[in-house]
Amino acid sequence: MPIVSAKEMLKTAREQGYAVGQFNINNLEWTKAILLTAQEQQSPVILGVSEGAGKYMAGYKTVVAMVREMIDFYGITVPVAIHLDHGSFEGAKAAMEAGFSSVMFDGSHYDIEENIAKTKEIVALATPLGISVEAEVGGIGGEEDGVIGNGEIADPEECRQIAQLGISMLAAGIGNIHGTYPENWAGLSMDVLKEIGETTNNIPLVLHGGTGIPDAMVKEAISYGVSKINVNTEAQLVFAAATRKYIEANLDLKGKGFDPRKLLKPGADAIAAVVKEKMDLFGSSHKA
Repeated sequence: MPIVSAKEMLKTAREQGYAVGQFNINNLEWTKAILLTAQEQQSPVILGVSEGAGKYMAGYKTVVAMVREMIDFYGITVPVAIHLDHGSFEGAKAAMEAGFSSVMFDGSHYDIEENIAKTKEIVALATPLGISVEAEVGGIGGEEDGVIGNGEIADPEECRQIAQLGISMLAAGIGNIHGTYPENWAGLSMDVLKEIGETTNNIPLVLHGGTGIPDAMVKEAISYGVSKINVNTEAQLVFAAATRKYIEANLDLKGKGFDPRKLLKPGADAIAAVVKEKMDLFGSSHKA
């Protein structure tokens, strides 16, 4: 199956009451683990790429080519979208030109008038190309790839205005944060999420910061219209832990050379386990 827009997969998820996972990729091993797990689970999947990760992987065109060739090589038949995560205005345009099938323009740090104006421009460029667009209202807390948010609670009226611009999905701050949640975290503001869902004409909603949110809270968020959930920190943590464990167990190989495929495999396997667990939790398994 070719790389597809996220629009239809999220529309279906919204209608049927489940969520599609976005799992950020940083290299070949991460991408392979996520694609093969999605195929095994028969789940649609969104590959998230931050601007920093895009640069690390030699540019957006390289990312698109890698994903496209891996889909062909491994015979991936489930729907796969390549999505720019927390893109700037210029970054979103560059990703679209390079062949991304979905982009996020994060205008949450602008005032609402400028957020609307810039989002409208991105939608005008993306729509003729069949590219799905994610917008954001209310900054997400924490830090991800240098993007810092204070964890604002989105204004439902501002969400309504953005949702009318022709976007495919909307990320709204409801107390969620990037990274690890602190012990005194107050939880998601479900009342606000419910109101946003009711005032945005059933547009698929996006929950960033999917690592560390209790399962019951995740399922409740899905019931209020969350149709895409981003997972990144958990994958980073398990990859690092598994890689560290392998190195510590094989210190005798120092100076003798090593096989990088063996070094990275435990981390990739750990990521695959996280992806499988999340797809089951989100309800997307066997939905492709």
